[in-house]
Amino acid sequence: MDAKTQKAELTRAAIVGAAMELAGREGLESITLQAVADRIGLSKSGVFSRVGSRETLQKAVIDEWGRRFVDDVFVPAMQQPKGLPRLDAIVQRWIARTRDVETRTGCIFSAGAFELDDREGPLRDHLHGEILRWRAALRRSVLQAVEAGHLRAGTDAEQLVSEIYALTLGMIHDARFLRDSRAAERANATWQRLLSTYRA
Repeated sequence: MDAKTQKAELTRAAIVGAAMELAGREGLESITLQAVADRIGLSKSGVFSRVGSRETLQKAVIDEWGRRFVDDVFVPAMQQPKGLPRLDAIVQRWIARTRDVETRTGCIFSAGAFELDDREGPLRDHLHGEILRWRAALRRSVLQAVEAGHLRAGTDAEQLVSEIYALTLGMIHDARFLRDSRAAERANATWQRLLSTYRA
């Protein structure tokens, strides 16, 4: 990679990073080219030339946030054997990431889902697709745990995925809004109790 290309990629990363910080604090709709330009000392046209339209930048934020989540949660968990060890690692790492990251910066996916739930359009569709992709990966892990005999035969994978999602959303609420310092501890206890009802 030549120096010019490297500089362009670093600048784009800085733009997306600034937009992510803005979205974490004020929501996806708060992202504007001018607001991001002001944060990193570029002109509005300079931001546009590197990322394109406002909507393109919003989508880039969703993509980057999803990439970081996958790197922190799913990629390391995939090192565990298929079945309950892998599923447990996913949930444990999700709780840890929520405690260490989302509690401080906000969860762009969960906040975005509430922000865009009644707004049709490409941005909602993009976020919707990313969330469904996560849930599909989680569902596969549940089904693998059933196939391995770790969870009860006939386990409703969609139900368990929904319960795991509810667990993490509840943790975000308690940690950020209630400022409960034990939110992660409670989420872990909830997960262990939930898991005990599904074990084979």
